Amino acid sequence: QVQLVESGGGLVQPGGSLRLSCAASGSIGSIDAMGWYRQAPGKQRELVCTITRGGNTNYADSVKGRFTVSRDNAKNTMYLQMNSLKPEDMAVYYCNAGILPRSGWGRNFWGQGTQVTVSS
Repeated sequence: QVQLVESGGGLVQPGGSLRLSCAASGSIGSIDAMGWYRQAPGKQRELVCTITRGGNTNYADSVKGRFTVSRDNAKNTMYLQMNSLKPEDMAVYYCNAGILPRSGWGRNFWGQGTQVTVSS
């Protein structure tokens, strides 16, 4: 059973920083691209950033220069360093990854989400 677990969310003041983690566990063969998405109340889920297995990254315009995505392939873990947080960054952040299990078909997996609250 493959699963993704996010951690690191919480309450932070505007201008502050948080670091999210996404750990993949289970019977994993390989992990392809990974990404962070977020969903604010009343809004659709949106892409925040992606990172390939080789480390190529892509960011939404709204977070460029403030957020940095990275991954540790040996640990099957992805990180999101969020700096200069704004109230509009407040959302549930979800991890997504393309995973090929040791047995069975590869597919996209989602984590359960972690809440990020930006408020003074």
